[in-house]
Amino acid sequence: MSTSEPHMENLLNQKKRIKNPLVPVGALMTAGVLTAGLVSFRQGNSRLGQLLMRARVVVQGATVALMVGTAYYYGEKM
Repeated sequence: MSTSEPHMENLLNQKKRIKNPLVPVGALMTAGVLTAGLVSFRQGNSRLGQLLMRARVVVQGATVALMVGTAYYYGEKM
């Protein structure tokens, strides 16, 4: 029983991870723009599909920047 007590102390002393609620929103926006672009291509509107694929890259980049910025702000090592 005494061997599990130090293990429990380690669990209680671990740093809580900071979760950014905007990251899942960014991921859902990326998925939505990707889906809209694929549907546009499927329907034959290649110009709109290309525009939406470029928008997907921008949204995906913003989501990654948000994740990295949050990690930097809260001081987590990547």
